[in-house]
Amino acid sequence: MLAGGAARRLGGADKPGLRVGGRALLDRVLAACAGARTTVVVAEPRPTARPVTWAREDPPGGGPLAALAAGLRHTTAEHVLVVSADLPFLAGPTVGRLLSTLAAGDADGALLTDADGRDQPLVAAYRASALRRELAALARDGADRSAGATDATDTADAADLTGLPLRRLTGALRLTRLPDAVASFDCDTWDDIATARARIREHGHVLDEWISAAKDELGIDLDVDTKVLLDLARDAAHGVARPAAPLTTFLVGYAAGRARGGPEAVAEAARKAAALALRWAEEAAAEPAPAPGKPDVAPDATPDTRPDA
Repeated sequence: MLAGGAARRLGGADKPGLRVGGRALLDRVLAACAGARTTVVVAEPRPTARPVTWAREDPPGGGPLAALAAGLRHTTAEHVLVVSADLPFLAGPTVGRLLSTLAAGDADGALLTDADGRDQPLVAAYRASALRRELAALARDGADRSAGATDATDTADAADLTGLPLRRLTGALRLTRLPDAVASFDCDTWDDIATARARIREHGHVLDEWISAAKDELGIDLDVDTKVLLDLARDAAHGVARPAAPLTTFLVGYAAGRARGGPEAVAEAARKAAALALRWAEEAAAEPAPAPGKPDVAPDATPDTRPDA
């Protein structure tokens, strides 16, 4: 992941640390890449929601090709995902689609295109061997080339790639293009940040965004059926009392945690609580109302003789 840009159009702000939906952009992208065997972030180290390997191009600020070469040194995988740290809507399914498209064909890479059909080479999956080959060729042929990288399979020296545009690399690769206007949306300006923040508050996105943010904040890596929990909350609210909804869902989570279970434990606890709420509601519906003038107590209730306090 490349996260060390200068963010000039943001006035030099710390772009990876800017928050969208309560989460830093960098952490949002890391969450999308959670299935990676190794995650390398090319930038100055900082706190992140999950552990990563840090790398740095030499000299710092040498541009995307120098950063890419620095990151490649920390992986031996043949298929690598290359992304920037400013993609608020990148998600795991899109990452999977890029990697499966690469694996299914013979191209050097699979990348997304944006709403205008433009290539987004920093939202892509590549064959590492193809990247190393072309980076080495660029290092040899660049105006500032050094004496290194004499073999096409060698990793290029970052200093040999300083300042070169990314298109010098992608122009030499055979690429498969996947249109995706949402996942390819990146935040280069304050207007982009405002657009991203507004979108996640739209009705169709806000719940999923909130759940993802809360799980990151609480350090929970657990996928559960939110519909089950919402149905439980509804049943508890309608069949018992409105405050029962949040308290019951809390107890379900606590019970699942004590059982040291995963999504199955949550589902089982929710099932039990939902059945209890249903029985409670059925009893309330079947209970006859007390006759006028009669106390609303069970016939064998013991009178409370305690003094008032």
